[in-house]
Amino acid sequence: MEKQVVNEFTVEGRNAVIEAFRSGKPIDKIYILDGCQDGPVMTIKREAKKHDTLIKYVTKERLDQMSETGKHQGVIAYAAAYEYAQVEDILLNAKEKGEDPFIFLLDNIEDPHNLGAIIRTANLAGAHGVIIPKNRAVGLTATVARTSAGALNYTPVAKVTNLSQTIEELKKQGLWFVCADMGGETMYRLNLKGPIGLVIGNEGEGVSRLVKEKCDFTAAIPMKGDIDSLNASVAAGVLAYEIVRQRLS
Repeated sequence: MEKQVVNEFTVEGRNAVIEAFRSGKPIDKIYILDGCQDGPVMTIKREAKKHDTLIKYVTKERLDQMSETGKHQGVIAYAAAYEYAQVEDILLNAKEKGEDPFIFLLDNIEDPHNLGAIIRTANLAGAHGVIIPKNRAVGLTATVARTSAGALNYTPVAKVTNLSQTIEELKKQGLWFVCADMGGETMYRLNLKGPIGLVIGNEGEGVSRLVKEKCDFTAAIPMKGDIDSLNASVAAGVLAYEIVRQRLS
């Protein structure tokens, strides 16, 4: 049989990938053999565009390395471990709890362990949801699900095409935004109450310039050690709990 699912989250083979799309399974990324233009592959590309799925074109050698079945037929897809929410679902979550919205926005987090840990922190800090970008970032993989320690069952995660644009739209809903940045104001001096979005940047480069420009404040975490930065998930936790402290006071 052509259809073979390596695990719950990886799909190999053309028919298997087409069926995954048509069954409604959320597909994060598709890797397609560069230059391949035949009928089934064109069908997969159409489905990917329809579902706003990221397509990456790679060499046969790369696909062979990624493949666990040896029967990829030029196509490997990564399905999300969990269904993505909509940004509206996150706002509704806050409304149903009668609370000011508290949202984590993650600018290109690439490490699945960091993403899982941040979703776990978001849940424990009482955030109403997490927003991640579609491109250049990890999605809801099996590793993310495991690292979140069950938080993905309770904390909605939305995936958006443009984080800057999403921030603009949420500002119209009354939210304001603070991003983590070493050059910002010390977090203890900032008023972090009310409807708030906490923006955490990429592990290496921090928050991108375009996203940072949309933020109302930048918050720096005081550091006394000999190294210059915290892990992204730890930084998210430190800032989130300063927001929690201020919301409780």
